[in-house]
Amino acid sequence: MTDHHDHSGRSAAGDELSFDAFDESSDPRPEETGFDLVVEEAVSRRGFLGGAVAVGTGAFLTGTAALTVADARAAARNAARNATGRLAFKAVAAGTDDTVTVPEGYRWHIVVRWGDPLWSGGKAFDPATRGTGASQERAFGDNTDGMALFMAGGRSILAVNNEYTNRSIMYGMRDSMKPENADDVRKGKAAHGVSVMEVAQSGGKWQVVKDSPFNRRITADTPMEITGPAAGHDLLKTKADPAGRRSLGTWNNCGNGRTPWGTYLTCEENFNGYFSSSDKALALSPAFRRYGIRHKDWGYAWATADERFDIAKHPNEPNRAGYVVEIDPLDPASTPKKRTALGRIKHENAELVVAANGRIVVYMGDDERGEYLYRYVSDGVYAAGGNTGDLLDRGTLYAARFNADGTGEWLALTPQTTGMASRAEICIHTRMAASAVKATTMDRPEWVAANPHRAEAYCALTNNKNRGKKPNAGGDAAPVGGPNPRAGNKYGQIVRWRPANGDHTAKTFSWDLYVLAGNPAVHKDDRKGSDNVNPGNFFNSPDGLAFDSRGLLWIQTDGNYSNAGDFAGMGNNQMLIGDPATGEIKRFLVGPKECEITGVAFSGDRRTVFVGVQHPGERGNSHWPGGGDSVPRSAVIAIARDDGGVIG
Repeated sequence: MTDHHDHSGRSAAGDELSFDAFDESSDPRPEETGFDLVVEEAVSRRGFLGGAVAVGTGAFLTGTAALTVADARAAARNAARNATGRLAFKAVAAGTDDTVTVPEGYRWHIVVRWGDPLWSGGKAFDPATRGTGASQERAFGDNTDGMALFMAGGRSILAVNNEYTNRSIMYGMRDSMKPENADDVRKGKAAHGVSVMEVAQSGGKWQVVKDSPFNRRITADTPMEITGPAAGHDLLKTKADPAGRRSLGTWNNCGNGRTPWGTYLTCEENFNGYFSSSDKALALSPAFRRYGIRHKDWGYAWATADERFDIAKHPNEPNRAGYVVEIDPLDPASTPKKRTALGRIKHENAELVVAANGRIVVYMGDDERGEYLYRYVSDGVYAAGGNTGDLLDRGTLYAARFNADGTGEWLALTPQTTGMASRAEICIHTRMAASAVKATTMDRPEWVAANPHRAEAYCALTNNKNRGKKPNAGGDAAPVGGPNPRAGNKYGQIVRWRPANGDHTAKTFSWDLYVLAGNPAVHKDDRKGSDNVNPGNFFNSPDGLAFDSRGLLWIQTDGNYSNAGDFAGMGNNQMLIGDPATGEIKRFLVGPKECEITGVAFSGDRRTVFVGVQHPGERGNSHWPGGGDSVPRSAVIAIARDDGGVIG
């Protein structure tokens, strides 16, 4: 969710290209031809601020405890005092300071940073060496992303994704700013994955409970179980795993999800950039090309120390990455499970809801230009305390088709509809399956969030410079229209859909755009944004989405922070809060320089919100959070109200 994303052509620190730019530079696609680039009439001002259908969804989505009577009375007083609406805070102005800015009446502090040890025997972060492989394996990973908080007997367990590393920062102690030996690679692999840790308040601040029995690092070398339709398929078999049912590691973990049975879902996104070939003449299959597997990696050099990342020697290894991984955060001895039934794509997050009929529905975006929005529907039904072992293994995948008239349908991905040999093949080559049924190509579908109070869901379509200009990686058309109304989309939008009859398992849905991001200070046409975008709240590239228990939508951005040209006045990346009932959006937080704001979780009493600050100083112009000449470090922060009141 970060330097792999489109920042309108800019590169990351040093000579690092963005992930998408690297993919396209090694396999450029032709200009699109033969399409009528027409903005559909369905995208109208009424489409941006529609009302809501009142059907409840699972309350477990918020992961929070019930309010006390005192909380309820305080909330009532706050509501009476702030009769102007539910967004009862003074909006933060856009800015470019190298710090975190929150509204008046709120405060923040650091909970954990890249390299902070999770055990007392671990070594403190060394800015001179940036750590070693051994120290990183016992410390919080790099570039925090999706997160969720779980309660265990009054204890708070925070699971946090560690998506990737900025090589120029991780290896900034070297003149090359690149990994140069096996321990450099070990350190990089250990900085990826997931950090699970107990956190607790002390002196009014949250901090890691070192040596907690819940603390755990899950990295690119952690044993995993492969489950679902693809388990045991020939395309997943390797020399090390001839059965095709066990793999090592998870990496490029982007967004997340959670289940009502108390497990954490971590999502593998840009897994392709870690593989390379020792044979530069190796023919690349159409499947490799569709998923971005090339002769060169993105500079991580993992194949130099771990042969399984060499596709010339182990051609099936890439087929074992790109899944949703289920982790039990309360059982450190448990084996994570790669749930292949949820498909193999560049997963952003996995938003799980329990449908009215008890079936599990998981919404997922494939974060690449012109890829698709998916859902999974389980065969079985969920019952609290019942057997949940196969709910994420047995079910059907669907891809979304959005019609110009505001209607849509879910297209089942089956051997009959796709022409593919088996469900296993569909789960391994999911992108090709979605292309086969002619789903709608989207402007980089990122996080999906389901409203806990109404049967509706939202997806951030962050941006797409290729919209109306080039097809996707599979050659599928990407014309202007429907939920993707702008050519060369710089600003992004959030699409909303409501399933027929309030049933998340229904085949059809209606849709509109909750917000069309833009810059009203620069543009007067559709690039200024929808009616709920104004000079006081404008932003670009919506990315992370999450609902709180009140039904308010938290919007996090990962976009262009140049603060110039088309992006003048937008400042650093930010977090906003929207009220879907009214369309109102207000800026709640501005991050430090060159960061992405991503991941959000609430404490059990909802008096603290945890937020991730990823890749500060990705171009070398931040020293957050230490200041001075310190090494920039991604971190999780905690935000609370000065009066101790409820936030989410």
